[in-house]
Amino acid sequence: MKQPSLRHVLQPKWRTALQRLREERSGGAGKLVVLTVVGLLFWLAVFGVLYRMLKYFRGVEELGPLLAGKLLGLALLSFVSILILSNVITALSSFFLAKDLDLIVSAPVEWLRIYLAKLGETLLHSSWMVALMTVPIIAAYGVIYQGGVLFYGYALLALVPLLVLPAVAGSAVTLILVNVFPARRTRDLLSIIALGAAGGVILLFRVIRPEQLARPEGFRNLLDFITLLRAPTSPFLPSEWASRAIMNYLRDIPDPLPIFLLWTTAAAFVVFGALLHRGLFAQGYTKAQEGAERFVRGVFWRWTVGNLLRPLPVAKREFVLKDIKLFFRDTTQWSQLILLAVLVVVYIYNIKALPLFRGEQIPFFYVTLVSFLNLGLSGFVLASIAARFIFPAVSLEGRQMWLLRSSPLDLRALLWSKYWVGTVPLLVLALLLTGLTNILLQATPFMMVVNLSTICALTLAISALALGFGALYPQFETENAAQIPTSFGGLVFMMATIVLLAAVIGVLAGPVMAYVQAVNARQPVRIDAWMVGAFVVAAALCAAATVIPLRIGLRKMESFEF
Repeated sequence: MKQPSLRHVLQPKWRTALQRLREERSGGAGKLVVLTVVGLLFWLAVFGVLYRMLKYFRGVEELGPLLAGKLLGLALLSFVSILILSNVITALSSFFLAKDLDLIVSAPVEWLRIYLAKLGETLLHSSWMVALMTVPIIAAYGVIYQGGVLFYGYALLALVPLLVLPAVAGSAVTLILVNVFPARRTRDLLSIIALGAAGGVILLFRVIRPEQLARPEGFRNLLDFITLLRAPTSPFLPSEWASRAIMNYLRDIPDPLPIFLLWTTAAAFVVFGALLHRGLFAQGYTKAQEGAERFVRGVFWRWTVGNLLRPLPVAKREFVLKDIKLFFRDTTQWSQLILLAVLVVVYIYNIKALPLFRGEQIPFFYVTLVSFLNLGLSGFVLASIAARFIFPAVSLEGRQMWLLRSSPLDLRALLWSKYWVGTVPLLVLALLLTGLTNILLQATPFMMVVNLSTICALTLAISALALGFGALYPQFETENAAQIPTSFGGLVFMMATIVLLAAVIGVLAGPVMAYVQAVNARQPVRIDAWMVGAFVVAAALCAAATVIPLRIGLRKMESFEF
């Protein structure tokens, strides 16, 4: 019997993707236009920053190419680290938990074609964002060093195996873990391991402080600095081979060894990965069909949080308990708190690492400026967290929303519970971030009060925006909660939040500047009518951004049809 080709195995996936693209086009070109414009603006921003850096590097005759090569190596190393973690998670769904596996495994398809098809699927789903991120980076290097049209083909030749290697390694790690643990428990384990490793990588990059490469005065002499730049980060890292291959082409150095190492290593990895798949896939797939996860009872939450919420009406209390228990039952949700904790540590460490803490006498203006601008940065961090935890709240109800709609329960209680379950922890985090950073910056009592009160109002508004846009753009059919924040609605929410942050900071900039001028002139700070008006306008903006999205979200939930 003739075996189906790899093209036939992949054909259903391609047809499904094309059909979804046709549905998006038939629904209107607005989403596609917005996503295209935002993507191009992001590319231009990354390209502009790198262009200025590389242009400065190229102005330095001897050290410029070395700095550019080291910067590219660090960027590719970070990409490889992200890809390994992403492939480990994606491979579990592609190889063992996908819905089409029952048909493919039972069909007369050769094991090698199954492996290559699923490896390609894993590679595509886990690497597309990193691949798009490399486009403006490679473009900036090509423009600055005048690589020509052929350079981009050569760069693609160097980057393709760099994407294949993490996909094969992540698939192999997942295959081994599935054979040791039940597949559904392996998903929980991998989520925790991957997020912990991601946090470790972020913390490691922050502690080693790669920005010191741009500050040679930190070394004993110039020779030590040049030696560090010439030495590879590690001669066995594929990211180092790729950066060397790209920089050798730009500097007209004929050295085919890096490209040879990349492609031969990638080919060897695919061969060994296929052999591992042949020996372990059948046993691992059989284990993946075993029983689902155990039901976790909520006695602990009822005796703790339930007692605290006892003064509330029954409907609101039960909705709150339901949302809390569902959050902690889903490992893909609560395990991200590990990464969140690491990001908070890195954020505070970055504030501590500012030149303000090196013993010099920093002018009061700069200390106040950093303290005030930190308000916008904290707001952006809170918006990112809200996009991950609060925005998907309505979508995660799934098809059960029809039951809530048809029941006599009040949808206002449901919306109220989702809002406060997400807002209270976010408010605690906001006060922690803003308070600690202001203490580190030694902010004055005036700036402390302004920053803390503003971040409280912004947190209430950001949570309302996240929940409101989540109700406006629900995705009840999604199988992965991590895909909801990256949808069109998530993009619109982030854009609206950035506009709100810019408006509030712009309104408060006047009173803060008047305060700085009064302190510098050694005059008493006067609270004038226009200053009070600015605070009132900022409060009104936050109040409107809180009330209006919640009302719109409630009307949208009342109009859901199933």
